[in-house]
Amino acid sequence: MTATAQPKKGAEPGRVERTAELSEQVLEQIKESQESAIEAVRGFMESVDEALPGESPSRRQDVVDSALKMSEKLVRTQYDFLTNVVRGASEALGGSGEE
Repeated sequence: MTATAQPKKGAEPGRVERTAELSEQVLEQIKESQESAIEAVRGFMESVDEALPGESPSRRQDVVDSALKMSEKLVRTQYDFLTNVVRGASEALGGSGEE
């Protein structure tokens, strides 16, 4: 039983480092994607203002609000997906020595 625990302990720092590195990479990807989404929304808002110059502010606001809701859902979906990927990778790396 002790012999089984020793290799696992020796392997843990490598797994922890790999998991931490993967987590950092994924979080950086999330950050970049969210920044891109924000820029896309800004560009969209400018396009709406240019395309509907004669429309009432409330009509333009309705269009922008709808786009923001859609963007929020997309970002949340992406974030949830990537969080699950990191969690799954972490569990796989942590549990790989047991089976």
